[in-house]
Amino acid sequence: MKKLLLTGLTVTAAGMLAACGGGKAADQTSAAADSKVDTKQEGASEASGDAAEVSLWTYPVGKWGDSATVDGIIKKFNEKYPNIKVTVEYLDYQNGDDQINTAIEGKQAPDIVLEGPERLVANWGAKGLMVDLKDMFEKDAASDIYDPVKAACKSPTGEFYEYPAFMVAHCMAVNKTMFEKADALQYLDLDTHTWTTDNFLKAVQAVYDSGQQNVGAIYCVSQGGDQGTRALVNNLYSGTFTDKDHTKYTVDSEENKKALQAIVDQAGLNFDPSIAGGDEITLFRNGTLAMSLCWNASQQTNSDNGPAGKTNAGDEIIPMLFPSDDGVTELCGGIWGYGIFDNGDAGKIEAAKTFIDFVCNDEAQVKESVKASGFFPVRPSVTGVYEGTETADAMKLFEEKFMPSMGDYYQVTKGWTTARTEWWNMLQRIGAGGDVATEVATFTTNANAAAAQ
Repeated sequence: MKKLLLTGLTVTAAGMLAACGGGKAADQTSAAADSKVDTKQEGASEASGDAAEVSLWTYPVGKWGDSATVDGIIKKFNEKYPNIKVTVEYLDYQNGDDQINTAIEGKQAPDIVLEGPERLVANWGAKGLMVDLKDMFEKDAASDIYDPVKAACKSPTGEFYEYPAFMVAHCMAVNKTMFEKADALQYLDLDTHTWTTDNFLKAVQAVYDSGQQNVGAIYCVSQGGDQGTRALVNNLYSGTFTDKDHTKYTVDSEENKKALQAIVDQAGLNFDPSIAGGDEITLFRNGTLAMSLCWNASQQTNSDNGPAGKTNAGDEIIPMLFPSDDGVTELCGGIWGYGIFDNGDAGKIEAAKTFIDFVCNDEAQVKESVKASGFFPVRPSVTGVYEGTETADAMKLFEEKFMPSMGDYYQVTKGWTTARTEWWNMLQRIGAGGDVATEVATFTTNANAAAAQ
């Protein structure tokens, strides 16, 4: 076999953080869409102070998955809007999609969901289940939201199904001690945190030759953290995942096939069908792996499982852009914000908008909302979020060195749910010895068939 699978490794339980992808999305019925009523009916409340109860379901986006943090935000909200009660359901990326799909089928969908455009816009929004938030984008507070972020929150037919709050560019990271031992730091530009494709492969080989057999894992048990494996493949030889208009998938390009074959041939890069991105992070932190493909600013500053910026053993973690052959790296971006399910209650919809406006735009709250995510604001006018904190220097590094490399947000391409499943299935087949060209062709055929529906 061409690859040694990372079998036999003891994987400790790892929290699936926001940067590490999501769970399986089930097919949704149209029952919720069919049962909607006109939310612009006469008599709908426009007063944010009217009594209402709304439900917020939140994926684990930083500390937005932490009840103490969210309770504190809701408490501040209620100081300003005491008549709006907010109940919270905390989701994970393993079962969250199924929980929401089940709620939709039972006509019990939450009022507000915190997640990204791939779910709120390209999935539930495209199925006619979400409220158009166009009126919120017409307010002054939304005037300086970055244009690419606005575009990601807008459907092809013009509706805004997500109001964005924070964003990040995902990257990779290496264990400095392991790379020093292997004399592999010579292949990294530590000033710019970049490396070429050739130097990346040389570095992996050097670390492997030093006795570290498991340098990096091509994890593929599910879609969790798949932004890392996609970015590695696409950047190695300047391939793309979709076309620029987000109408079809382009994984079968010669550039991508060359990249996948290089990964197959490189000792130390091992396909592992038993782990996802969160598990890979655990293995990286505990020293089993020398690098992580599932990294970002929130991971770098996270101190829940050990010292921030260090492995469990105290080794320094160096964040890196993905290697590229042309000096231009395009990082997969994450955008998170709020969508409202159209449950047919105009009063609840107005109350939900009031809550979203508060957490995203209230001058006294917006920085705290962003800080809770561990990411960056979607508006350039929101500055100094991490000023005076222990993570200020690290966040400045990511803001200056990594955020400018955020690439196209192609996650809104039609057929996205199918494409994500096809991706990790393709990686599993390649890792088991499947022919790269054959498996890539299968991916592209199936993903584009879903996009065409």
